[in-house]
Amino acid sequence: MEDLTHFDEQGRARMVDVSDKSETFRVAVAHGNVQMKQETLARIRSGGIAKGDVLAVAQVAGIMAAKKTSLLIPMCHPLGITGAKLSFNLKDPGEVEIEAVVKVQGKTGVEMEALTAVSIAALTIYDMCKAIDKSMTIGEIYLVEKQGGKSGHYVR
Repeated sequence: MEDLTHFDEQGRARMVDVSDKSETFRVAVAHGNVQMKQETLARIRSGGIAKGDVLAVAQVAGIMAAKKTSLLIPMCHPLGITGAKLSFNLKDPGEVEIEAVVKVQGKTGVEMEALTAVSIAALTIYDMCKAIDKSMTIGEIYLVEKQGGKSGHYVR
C-alpha cells in the first residue's frame, strides 16, 4: 500500500498532507463522450431540445463540478481553481466529445477536477436529452494530460 498515497500505515483512508509541498502551476485535461442517436445530435445542433441549449448548460455544469470536486470525492483537497474550460465536438453519426481543461496554482493537481467536469457535463447532456433518447451511453472518460507537480508531465 506504500504506493497508494490515500492510505495510512494501517491501511485506513486518509487525505494526503500537502502542507510542505510548494505551490506550482498545474493543469489537467480530461476527455469523455456521449453516444446518441443521430436524430438526437441533430436536435442538439439545431437547438431543438425542449430543456434549452444543451451544450451551454453542460458547459456551466462541468465548470461548477470542477469547482465542487472536493465535496464529491472524499479525499480531494478543496482548490482555488484559476481556470476551467469545457469544449464540445459534435461528431456524426451521433457523438458529443467533451474536453475539460482545469488549471490551478497550488500544492496538488487538478486531475480529479477535470475528470469530474467531463463526467458531470456528460450526465447533463444525458439529462437534457433523455426524453427523446434513453439509449444514450456515456463513456471513455479519461485523463489526457497533466502538467506540474512532483510526478511531472504526463501525456496519455
